[in-house]
Amino acid sequence: MVQVVVDNPIGMHVVLDLYECDPQILDDIERIEEILTEAAEVANATVIDKRFHKFSPQGVSGVVVVSESHIAIHTWPEHGYAAVDVYTCGDHTMPLKASEYIIRELKCKRPTLVKLDRGLLFKG
Repeated sequence: MVQVVVDNPIGMHVVLDLYECDPQILDDIERIEEILTEAAEVANATVIDKRFHKFSPQGVSGVVVVSESHIAIHTWPEHGYAAVDVYTCGDHTMPLKASEYIIRELKCKRPTLVKLDRGLLFKG
């Protein structure tokens, strides 16, 4: 029999579906980069690299790569919607705090959040 040890996962992956966000923020590449970079700091993660792209006529995709994994976003301003991943490893990181920061800064009125423990260790 295989036993799952869930006390100490390697990482936490927070998946956000953010509805009714401010469309102007969702279409502002500089602001989106600023929000995700600050979210990494709020999470106590170490930023390694950043890459963002502005779509025409609207929308932004981007990722902040951190030593502990990544924070990524894809926006649809025309729908007031953003899909966000906050994935960090290590006991020192705080992905839920980073997620709360992103929700607040995007002025999201209807967030949904799923928390996944990653890297569960198996014994057996």
